[in-house]
Amino acid sequence: MSTNPPRPAAPMMPDLELPAELTIEYVNMVRIAHSPSELVFDFAQLLPGPGAAKITSRIVMSPLGAKLFYHALTENLSRFEAAFGEIKLPGGPTLADNLFHSVNPTDPPKP
Repeated sequence: MSTNPPRPAAPMMPDLELPAELTIEYVNMVRIAHSPSELVFDFAQLLPGPGAAKITSRIVMSPLGAKLFYHALTENLSRFEAAFGEIKLPGGPTLADNLFHSVNPTDPPKP
């Protein structure tokens, strides 16, 4: 008869405190860089028009922390899609593509 080893109890999550002075930022892009010992996430706002994206937060994580974050994000996105439907990624031509499409140099000139 085979006896399975006892499973460890799920770790308790600590209570989280949301400071009153915490600034909440909307971001729509992230730049990720890494070294052998850490991953750096620069969260930014990119607004229409000329100008650079403004970095609003920089988060530095260990590779283990980043991997755990990746798994938590994947699980939560799956739950979100189960509740609200698939998140569609843009894949077709954009309005900019339609307005300013590039010309293939092998196309014959149009009369």
